[in-house]
Parts: sequence; structure tokens; C-alpha cells
Amino acid sequence: MTIGSRRRIAAVLALSTALLVSACSGGDEEQAASNELTMMTTLFGTAPDPNGEVQQAVEKLIGKKLKITWVPNAEYGDKTNVTLASDNIPDVMVVNEKGPGFVKAAEAGAFWDLTGKLDKYPNLKPADEQTAKNSMTNGKTYGIYRVRPLLRSGIVIRKDWLAKLGLKEPQTTEDLYAVAKAFTERDPDGNGKKDTYGLIVPKWPGNYASASPYDVVETWFGAPNGWGERDGKLVPGFDTPEFLEANRWMRKWVTEGLINPDFATLDTANWNDPFVQGKGGMIIDVNVRATQLLDLFKEKTPKDFDKVTLVGNLKRPDGQKFSYPFTGYNMVMAISKQHIRTEEQLDQTLQTLDKLASKEGSILLTNGIEGRNFEVDGEFAVPINQDDAKVKAIQNDVDKAFIQLGTRASVGLGAYRLKPNDEASRKMRDRFDVLMNEDLKTAVFNPALGVVAPTAVSKGQTLDTIIPDARIKYLSGAITEDQLKAQIKRWYDSGGTQIAQEVNDLVAKNGG
Repeated sequence: MTIGSRRRIAAVLALSTALLVSACSGGDEEQAASNELTMMTTLFGTAPDPNGEVQQAVEKLIGKKLKITWVPNAEYGDKTNVTLASDNIPDVMVVNEKGPGFVKAAEAGAFWDLTGKLDKYPNLKPADEQTAKNSMTNGKTYGIYRVRPLLRSGIVIRKDWLAKLGLKEPQTTEDLYAVAKAFTERDPDGNGKKDTYGLIVPKWPGNYASASPYDVVETWFGAPNGWGERDGKLVPGFDTPEFLEANRWMRKWVTEGLINPDFATLDTANWNDPFVQGKGGMIIDVNVRATQLLDLFKEKTPKDFDKVTLVGNLKRPDGQKFSYPFTGYNMVMAISKQHIRTEEQLDQTLQTLDKLASKEGSILLTNGIEGRNFEVDGEFAVPINQDDAKVKAIQNDVDKAFIQLGTRASVGLGAYRLKPNDEASRKMRDRFDVLMNEDLKTAVFNPALGVVAPTAVSKGQTLDTIIPDARIKYLSGAITEDQLKAQIKRWYDSGGTQIAQEVNDLVAKNGG
């Protein structure tokens, strides 16, 4: 989407929001609770059949018909902007609560302020104070956060390549460089050709400080996670010497061919492919990618698939360690006032979402339908009937779609864990918790995560792309470090100075 089209969307959004708020304030309209709930969320595969078994089971649980708009993940940001600018906002919408379009709409009154309203719903009440704080927008709760582990960053590595080359798992950034260089130059696949590289990086769809591999590496070098304190005030992480040092290091990787040459264009949907195909040997991402890759190897070579290991965050050369945490959630479920206009209707909607987040709801959204696609073995769910086409549809609907409707489902809270059917998978799952608990000791949290500066809302569509675009150009050799610094100055000159002041003021006002 071009900057011009984004501006047009923003203008339409401002007008439509004003009209929406005006419509919502008209009290003479007869308001009755609908038996249908409209929703919009992300999709990671084939869209479910609205008459399919999973949707019917969910509708039976909540006692309402569902009309769900499933949007492919790669298109979700643009679809969100278009939806917010329309006169047809769903009742419940998964949103980035810090996105300029949503903040503008919410602060204009288009969405319910849920601050203090969730405590009476046992399955919606925030379970973690840090995460609840992270998901706020300037002291207000505009949505129910979808729980994720607070720390899940790590490095997935071809274990068989390490063994072949006699290498140990990296503990420091220097170790990581040595492994990447060996994976690139020492023929880890044994085909006699120099056709491999160390690290696989995709074109990142998010902005700066959105958990990209670059953000993780910058944190390892000591750069703030988004925002951090320098000389008594908060500054963006990209305006620090550590940011520049980390990117000098990464540029060296690109220059030496240690990263996939298509790192600026590789689709995230194809991120796993070079790893499984034996082209690249490492991925910096969330820990669950390790189990995904194990499963892919198992499909490819069932008798020899234990080729993946996982390590946590790394120490920088001086031995200090700074680990990259996540927010503890992934977007929020916001409730629109377009059709849900009264406190009574809001209560009914929250009761519905509470049912979805209950044990029964979490099992349905996370595991599926007991007796159809899984059976229970103690604390585990065991897949069954997987060769049945109808059961495959159920499994797709759960894994690729319906799990996104749960505020707790994606981490399995209240649901059954999938039983690992091999020793390698079991050990990998156990490793998640070990690494997470260790890295939480050195986690670098973003102190400004719960605030959104007004100027970031009004100018964010222009400003948000300056740093990530400049970073990619610098890493690829298209611009120099001085030109990268000039782009940082451009960010400040284009509104960043005001944003920095507002962030400092808002953090001070809202208690950090």
C-alpha cells in the first residue's frame, strides 16, 4: 500500500469514525441483542466452511450464530485499515491496539473502553499484570489480550549440520557468527558444492520493534527493545550506538554471504523451506518454529528426522546477556459500538467471549472435537482419524483458523497439550520452558509498550516505515551508515521529536 493510499484511508477513517460515534450516541433507536455475532480475525490457511463441524460446535457452545471474516495474515494490516474506515465494523475484531487507525477510532468512541470491566468474567480477567499493562493504550484497555508466552525468542539450528562439522551450540554472538560461517563455507550438506548459507531471514512484514530477527539481534547487542532509557529519558532503540553496532555486524553477514541472498523479498510463508531443503541452517524466531520444522522433517524422512535443535538468546562479546521478550500477547479482541451499543449488549458479548475462553471453549478452539479428530490421553490430546477427509477439514479449521478466536487458546490454557508422538518432539517441548525461564532473567522489556503518542497516530503511517526501510537498505549495501543515520534524523525531523516527547510524558503520566 502506498503512503498516498494510506493517507486516504486515514482521512476516510476519521470521517467514518465521527459518523459512527454520532450514530452510536442516538438513544432513541430500539436496541435488541442480536442472536448473531460478527467477528474478524487472522487466517493461516484455508478458510473454514461456515457450515462446517467446528463452526457448528462453536455456535452450539456460545448459543449464537457466527459470521466470521477470515483474513490471510499477510493481508491483515491493510484489511484492518479498510474495515475501520468502513461503515461495517464487526462486533468483535482482532486488532493491533497500538495501530494508528485503531487508536484513532477507539479514542473517538468507536470501540468499548473495557478498563475495569473484565474482572467479573473469570476467563477474560487478566491473568498477568505485566501483560495487561503491555496491552493497554495510554492507560486504557480497549481489548481482551490473546495470551502468548512472555518470552519465546530463540534460534533454531540444523543439529545434523552442527554434528557433521563438529560444532557446538552457540552461546554468544561470536559463536553464532562462527557457526554461520561454517554452515556457509564448509559444505555441511556434503554435496561438494558451496550452495548453503548460515541464517535464513524473510522479508519482515512488521515495523521496527516487531520481533523481527533484526530486533532480536539488536537487543542482544544491548539496544533497547523499542524504547529505553538513556541519560534519564526514553529514546527509540534505533537512536543508540548498540543499534548501529548490531547492524554493522549483520551487514557483515550479508556481505560475506552468510544470509540468504533474497532476505529482502523472501515471503514469511516460505520461511521454513530453505531450512528443510538444506539451503540454510539457522532461523531466529519464536521457539515453536523448532517443532514445526521437526514435523516437516518427519514428513520428509520419517526414519531420520531428528535434525533440529533450539538455543536461547545469546551473550554479546563482553559476556553480558540481554534477552528479547515478547509482549505476552498477540493483538487484542476489541468490541465495536456499531451494533453493540448498550451496557447490556456489551455484557452479553463479554459473556460469549468468556464461554469461548472457558475450558470447554479452549479445548474446542485448540484441540477440536473430541472423538472426531482427537482423543484424550491423560493431560494430552492424541490425533485420531487423520486419514479421513472430513477430519482433516476439522483439523485445518482448528489449527489454521479457529484457534485465533481464543484469548487463551493458542497457548493451550485450559486445553489439552498435543501429545508428542516421538522422543525428539517431547524433548523439544521441554526445552521451551527451560530456555524461557532462563532468558526471562535477562529480558529487556519495553517501558513504553503501553502508550501511544498522539503524533504516532497522526503521522505513524508515514513514520513507521522510515527505519525498517532504511535498515534493509543499509544491510543490503544500498546506503551507507551515514545515510542510515540521516534517515534516523529524518524520522525525528518528520515528527519523531514530538513522538519522543509525548512518549516520555505519557510514560511518566501512566506510571511507566
